[in-house]
Amino acid sequence: MTDPKEKVLLVDDEEAIRAILNKGLALRGFECDEAETGDQALERLERQPTDLVIMDINMPGRPGSEILPIITENFPETAVIMASGVSEPKVIAECIQSGAQDYLTKPFRFEQVLQSVNGALDKRRVAVEIQRYFKQLEKDAADHGTDLRKVFQGEIIDLINTLEAYDSYTSGHTGKVTDLCLSIGTQMGFTPEQLEDLRWGAMLHDVGKVAVDPDILNKPGELTSSEYRHIMTHAIVGPSLVKPFVNGRIIDIISHHHDHYDGTGFGQTIRGREIPVESRIIAVVDAYQAMISDRPYRKAMSPLDAIEEITWNAGSQFDPIVSNTLIRLVQQQGFREAAHRFAKS
Repeated sequence: MTDPKEKVLLVDDEEAIRAILNKGLALRGFECDEAETGDQALERLERQPTDLVIMDINMPGRPGSEILPIITENFPETAVIMASGVSEPKVIAECIQSGAQDYLTKPFRFEQVLQSVNGALDKRRVAVEIQRYFKQLEKDAADHGTDLRKVFQGEIIDLINTLEAYDSYTSGHTGKVTDLCLSIGTQMGFTPEQLEDLRWGAMLHDVGKVAVDPDILNKPGELTSSEYRHIMTHAIVGPSLVKPFVNGRIIDIISHHHDHYDGTGFGQTIRGREIPVESRIIAVVDAYQAMISDRPYRKAMSPLDAIEEITWNAGSQFDPIVSNTLIRLVQQQGFREAAHRFAKS
């Protein structure tokens, strides 16, 4: 028995574009349907489940940007790729934030389309599998009267350990980020409740990377804009995966952990103190831990060089108060280690 073909819905008011995509994807084993408008697309989706939608932004009637969140809300197991002649970062970011797996800029090469289609479907399969797993976990916990949050925490830790085991460069990253975040939160006078939210946010900040292509994640060189967008979707996928198990504050923390303090981060809509303080802590700690770790494309920085980089970006990428707290902690750790070495000599 052959595997069932994955279904792709092509939504564009230009018939020629639909025909080219239909022919190319059909030759590669996909089953394609077409729609001229966003409303037609919604009708098709109501009639028949679809694995992937490739949709133009600018169409007669309701634009694709208005249809996208409807698809995301009503058909969560359908992946969406947006397409447009507009290449403005703000437009691209808005589409990704609204749930699109990728964004294609016209005119596009078919090889580019095929790569995007395969990537979006792979990401969809992983996300759907994890969501179903967590839903079953929720049901099992309810059936047996166990504490869902404790069960979920154990499963998440196992998942993170499994992910990091495949990449020696990030092994232990989540634990180190969590510990340092909690140290900063303590220094800043967080309440026990705030520290608990910070702990969960730090522990889950990268969980969305389960849906990121590992070849792109570990690429030994500079990322293309498309690859960067692909990686940044983890801040959208992650919250959607854990939403049933954590409070709204933790969801916000995870969603904004890559925001820049000055508002210039990828697709962000808030800035400065509007960003949850826990997200601001994770942002600087995540960056610091990445800098002092070996990566495929560079050797690790020394803590002193990483501190200099943090200092340089305080007030722009990073919250200056959080940055200063991190710097003090790192310096104190350095002094303690130096004293320990001196005592042993």
